[in-house]
Amino acid sequence: MSCAFTLDHYRELLEAARAGGYRFAHFDEPPRRGDVLLRHDVDLSLDAALRMAELEAGVGASATYFLMTESVFYNLASTEGTAASQRLRELGHRVGLHAVYPNAALDERFDPVVAWHNPDPEYMSAPVRGAVNVMQEGYFDPPTYRSDSNQRWRSGCPHEELRAGGFPWLQLLTHPELWVYPGATMGATMRAMLDAERERRLGQLAEDRIDLS
Repeated sequence: MSCAFTLDHYRELLEAARAGGYRFAHFDEPPRRGDVLLRHDVDLSLDAALRMAELEAGVGASATYFLMTESVFYNLASTEGTAASQRLRELGHRVGLHAVYPNAALDERFDPVVAWHNPDPEYMSAPVRGAVNVMQEGYFDPPTYRSDSNQRWRSGCPHEELRAGGFPWLQLLTHPELWVYPGATMGATMRAMLDAERERRLGQLAEDRIDLS
């Protein structure tokens, strides 16, 4: 099995969790033995989030997608952003707030769960009033946490441990753009994302009746 950052291997991760006897859970209560909390911090691309969400729904998995209101890469208040949020819920997923500290203003678009964007240690695990902080005690513990940040697993790809039932429970953080766009390194993947974004933006310009001749 190749541990490449591809949607094919992400599907294998989900299948490994099923084979290991895990169920997919959310952040509305602390994890129990046998739970896998699929968490996606959507830093850069709503398109990538939707592609991952469709894959998960197709195999009966449900995740929590953390969307930003202060992103410089997408506008959650736009027609595109509203449609993405609605589609995630139609597919059976939850939507949390990917907040920029100290702003954690929840509204009707979000479930009461927050994941800080690029958090510093002094507030990373601090409680958030009226919401669950995904890194607070009871939801986060280093032995039962895996993250693909910067396209690198700190403790190795978890598929073998999942298949063997090696975790009592697991919070699994993945960033959709790392799995949707091709690239063996973070730099190559980001450039592939930017190439795809250019084509998408050209299409939007044409739809807005911009003369591209």
